[in-house]
Amino acid sequence: MFKWLLLFALGYFFYRWLQLQKRSKETLKKAPEPSPQKALEPEPVVQCHHCKVHLPSSEAIANDARFYCSQEHLQSLDEQGWVGNAAWRLSPNYDARPEGVRPDVVVIHHISLPPGEFKYQESSRYIVDFFQNHLDPGAHPYFAEIAGQQVSSHFLITRSGRLIQFVSTQNKAWHAGLSSFLGREKCNDFSIGIELEGDGESAFEEAQYQALANLVKILEGNYSPLQFAGHSDIAPNRKTDPGIFFDWKKFQKETGISSEKLPYGLTSR
Repeated sequence: MFKWLLLFALGYFFYRWLQLQKRSKETLKKAPEPSPQKALEPEPVVQCHHCKVHLPSSEAIANDARFYCSQEHLQSLDEQGWVGNAAWRLSPNYDARPEGVRPDVVVIHHISLPPGEFKYQESSRYIVDFFQNHLDPGAHPYFAEIAGQQVSSHFLITRSGRLIQFVSTQNKAWHAGLSSFLGREKCNDFSIGIELEGDGESAFEEAQYQALANLVKILEGNYSPLQFAGHSDIAPNRKTDPGIFFDWKKFQKETGISSEKLPYGLTSR
């Protein structure tokens, strides 16, 4: 009797062992296969446009499809004469300065295309087109009168304070025309032209004065000493810009420049 009980027990335990083996195999079949770990993609590396150092894109400051490693370099003039925090819209209307000549005068202008339209709509794109010789003469009656002209300025400051650069400061933009600064003819040779979007019949915006002050600080850091004049000062019989609504006293206060650098005075004109 004992012999039969022992055989029965062994058979039972053998049966249970087979069942456990079967379940283990089924569990392994059902378990999802571990997916291979996805390799981490390296972060893109970009180059500072100013100093050419390479750095991860997450650490760079982007502006107008360019990258900078610091605010200092973003707010600087590079070796080619371009300001980092400006939008660059290259104009073909320039040529080289006379040999050995560096700019020592900043000429302030105003421009509005079409005249006065900035009061009703964003129109600075037409100024960009004009300086790039892309102005459509059919887009406005006034454009037909000026579309054939080839002019430029180094900089434009829009009503919102946006800074746009067209010509390197190392080169001569075509902004002054027939002109004379304190007896020195051909002001384009030794000047930097800055256009403020406006029409001479409206006050300029606070954002424009701030952008202008920031730009002057950058320029003075590279071309000091600089003097400052309006287009009407160097071409009094032809031009009236920047006009009576440009506040020269405010300009001096915002920039901190001395009165000696403003030879035509602080009276709006």
